[in-house]
Amino acid sequence: MADFDIVVLGGGPGGYAAALYAASAGLSVALVEKEKVGGTCLHRGCIPAKALLHAAEVFRTVEHAAAHGVKLPDGFTAEPDWPAANTRKAGIVKQLHGGLSGLLKRRKVQVVIGEGRLLPDGSVSVDGQNLKGKATILCTGSVPRAIPGMDVDGERIITSDHATNSTADRLPERAVVIGGGVIGAEFASVYTDLGVDTTLLEAMNDGVLPIGPDRDVANVLAKSLAKRGTKINAQARVGTLELTANGVLVPFETPKGSEKLEVDQVLVSIGRRPVTEGTGAAEAGVKVTDRGFFEIDPTTMLTSKPGVYAIGDCVPTPGLAHVAYAEAVLAVDHFLGENPVPVDYAKIPWVVYTHPEVAWSGLTEAQAREAGHDVVVHKHSFAGNGRAMILGETDGLVKIVAAKDGPVLGMHLVGPWASELMHEGYLAVNWEALPSEVGRLIHAHPSLSEAIGETMITFSGRSLHG
Repeated sequence: MADFDIVVLGGGPGGYAAALYAASAGLSVALVEKEKVGGTCLHRGCIPAKALLHAAEVFRTVEHAAAHGVKLPDGFTAEPDWPAANTRKAGIVKQLHGGLSGLLKRRKVQVVIGEGRLLPDGSVSVDGQNLKGKATILCTGSVPRAIPGMDVDGERIITSDHATNSTADRLPERAVVIGGGVIGAEFASVYTDLGVDTTLLEAMNDGVLPIGPDRDVANVLAKSLAKRGTKINAQARVGTLELTANGVLVPFETPKGSEKLEVDQVLVSIGRRPVTEGTGAAEAGVKVTDRGFFEIDPTTMLTSKPGVYAIGDCVPTPGLAHVAYAEAVLAVDHFLGENPVPVDYAKIPWVVYTHPEVAWSGLTEAQAREAGHDVVVHKHSFAGNGRAMILGETDGLVKIVAAKDGPVLGMHLVGPWASELMHEGYLAVNWEALPSEVGRLIHAHPSLSEAIGETMITFSGRSLHG
């Protein structure tokens, strides 16, 4: 029996963040991980997916080099090199994994590789070894959701886990992406930009990002994908997939009628489910919700079992790495008796790394009105933004939702580098800033962020360029 202040079960973003943060506070920590520290985000999700999205961006830029005054040799045709893109991606993942492993070692976190199981006494059993902590933090993560009748084989029918770790020597010529949420939209963007004949099937009324951002913003992305060649089908009901000699036959129905497509590959991207079964937690006294999440008190991240916390994808909060980081800090600070401020899930930053990027924080216009706010909305397009024109990326807009004579309730962006621009809006939403206060701040010229400043100014009834 080894004794620690905290035992962390799961080495993904929530788990390693909890371990590093606790160790920096002088606590003794054991971190149990069945595969490699870093979890889905580092090895199968955030990092590799964004590396592939960047490969698509570079390819797209090269294709349009002439428009920027860069002359290519006569007859030159850019071609995607899928193995090279995956090799670069793997190198980034390897470097980050090495850095994380080294940091855990320097912080003196005891990393135990093996499949851990929570026991009724609160300890964690790993291959016959019991790790006992004054507290235990469960960070058991998630896996892709499956659809009955769509048996994933990792080659012709795949999930995002396979797409980010492809060993294929080339991209499929024809692909169907099932699910128009964040994961589906990002891979539709990658495939389309790299020349794959891509069809996107979404069951809900809106074909792209049906849940999350303001519709004005999501619609810009949908139009951009369609303009670049993505075939988007909303309200699509997919039937049983059939393997053929040439690929996969995908039957589906939409309000327009029934169709069948034969493609080389199908990517199933309908979200992720928590990994809570087989962890021993339920048997040890941790309550599990009807949807399979560990039940927690969001003000502390404590489960129903005293001394046991849960964070990250295994709890019913937004499944984002940066949210897991925040929950890790909250859990450790609570363990230290510091009465931390809970995570405000209604105002967290969201990013979709498609082309163009989508990002938001706070309420959509519809949500603000449903909540009873007297809403004022202003929008500013990137079409007239000097920096966007220089980049050749003018598809996009800034949309600010505010209470009348009151604070900013939500900021929604679509356009170049929305992922980096949105944090100004995140601060404004969380600090309940008035649009007039943000509008008085100076934004450098020329810059993409000017579009935010000019949108805020318009709430005064005056404007500059808009």
